[in-house]
Amino acid sequence: MNTIEIYCENNNLTKSYPLGTTLKEISDDMQIKLKNPVCGALVNHKVKELSFAIVKSKRIRFIDYSHVDGRRLYTRSLLFLLYMAVRETFPQVKLRILNGISNGYYCELVGLKRTITDSDIFELKNEMRQWVERDLPFEKKGIPTNEAVEILVQQGLEEKARLFEQQGTLFSYLYFLNGEANYFYGHHVPSTGYLTSFDLSPYFDGLLLQVPQVNNFDEVYPVMKQEKLFGVFKEHKHRANILDVPDLGKLNEYAELGKSGDIIKISEALHEKQIAEIANQIDVLQNDVKIILIAGPSASGKTTFSKRLAVQLAVNGLVPHMISLDDYFVDREKTPLDEYGQYDFESLEAIDVDFFNLQLLQLFNGEEVELPKFNFSLGKRLNSGHKLRLGSGHLLIVEGIHGLNPNLTPHVQEKQSFNIFLSALTQISFDDHNHISTTDNRLIRRMIRDSLYRGYSAAETIRRWPSVRMGEEKNIFPYQENADVMFNSALVYELAVLKKFAEPLLKNVPENQVEYCEANRLLKFFSYIKSIDGMEIPPTSLIREFLGGSSFRY
Repeated sequence: MNTIEIYCENNNLTKSYPLGTTLKEISDDMQIKLKNPVCGALVNHKVKELSFAIVKSKRIRFIDYSHVDGRRLYTRSLLFLLYMAVRETFPQVKLRILNGISNGYYCELVGLKRTITDSDIFELKNEMRQWVERDLPFEKKGIPTNEAVEILVQQGLEEKARLFEQQGTLFSYLYFLNGEANYFYGHHVPSTGYLTSFDLSPYFDGLLLQVPQVNNFDEVYPVMKQEKLFGVFKEHKHRANILDVPDLGKLNEYAELGKSGDIIKISEALHEKQIAEIANQIDVLQNDVKIILIAGPSASGKTTFSKRLAVQLAVNGLVPHMISLDDYFVDREKTPLDEYGQYDFESLEAIDVDFFNLQLLQLFNGEEVELPKFNFSLGKRLNSGHKLRLGSGHLLIVEGIHGLNPNLTPHVQEKQSFNIFLSALTQISFDDHNHISTTDNRLIRRMIRDSLYRGYSAAETIRRWPSVRMGEEKNIFPYQENADVMFNSALVYELAVLKKFAEPLLKNVPENQVEYCEANRLLKFFSYIKSIDGMEIPPTSLIREFLGGSSFRY
């Protein structure tokens, strides 16, 4: 009998198994016990389902919900379960999963033609729980693509069928649950019995699918009414309607027809119009407002947005002066450390808040100050030689991740500041059931920028990303609802332009590195996107901050 060698990272054991043994059988034999139920595995740094049969010697790490890829397995399966529950409970209704918000997934029931009631929510939850109790398997089947397309069309999943056709492959995979097919662009847990932790709640015009907490699987995240963020998502739906680009399939059609230039022009015009409207709001308040605070997570485009806003303010006759919070960092040896003993540059304590506020008050009082300049090579704050005094019609634009944290500006009166929050809230989806993660959009932006301007490899950017995300969750996102205005810096066409820059970087991540798993996932993601040439992107575009070719100086 042919055997294979399996090394398991969870218990540091190497053991022989018959050719074709599944991951589930290996997990059971090795008695793998994790904090939560085992839901998948990394096989040579690639995510695989527990039904995956091993035919060569491999290195394996079993994962549960506490691992980011375990959460993806779980949430994909949970979304499939919700889809099935909607089909059973409201046959005439179409489920549309629109975006992540409040640590969950916002969904609408298209065709319900009335407000969702508590009774509707109860029926859906009850249906989902019955499917969990039945413990039905998610079955993966490889079939000819033309058959897969036909099945999807028969189930009313035309936008998904269009993407499958655009792939141009002979065979495709579909997942089946109790005979119903769907596809969520990734792997699933073995069966519905794994999906024990979830909840549903009414949320604005739709419902919120609540998922388990990372550190407490049995408890879901509580509902947060993020009204301003929800308003931005509604705006991006409006933009998608203007552009007639609701999903990737439609964007790919424009690319194939050579009409992507129109999408670029309209997208950029929408950005410019919105920035001008924000400048007009500030102009109305100019007698009170002295400082514009701009915050947002990594790769949201804060710097370019600040410069474009400054231009629009100047059009209104105002005189903007830009200040970066990075220049107010404390000297390196005074920088706080995180739980791993590394410098925590994303902590508010990394900023000399007292000195920053002293200069603000001096400027507000009409005094002249010399602005600092932080030397990152030396790790020290130096004098810049740049002196500033505010006159009539002058405004400060302060850009930095802590801009909306009230502890940054304790001496600034509420009416004296205008607060703006930026994020790249992706305006396009795979299809009605698969939104594109804002986090992925920003990671791709940062990866390209890191390569162009900082000499970092894709693997290095991916390696740093969890720490960046942790800092954002702690220091940025809790304050986003403090914004007077939220600006969505994502552009509907950008992923199609970023593709040709990102793919070579991702392909250079070696298979023997841990980061290969994420690189492989993003490469699979890009395989569904047709490239668009970026020649028509204007030099003032936000995306130029990451691609190069900007007419702004950084």
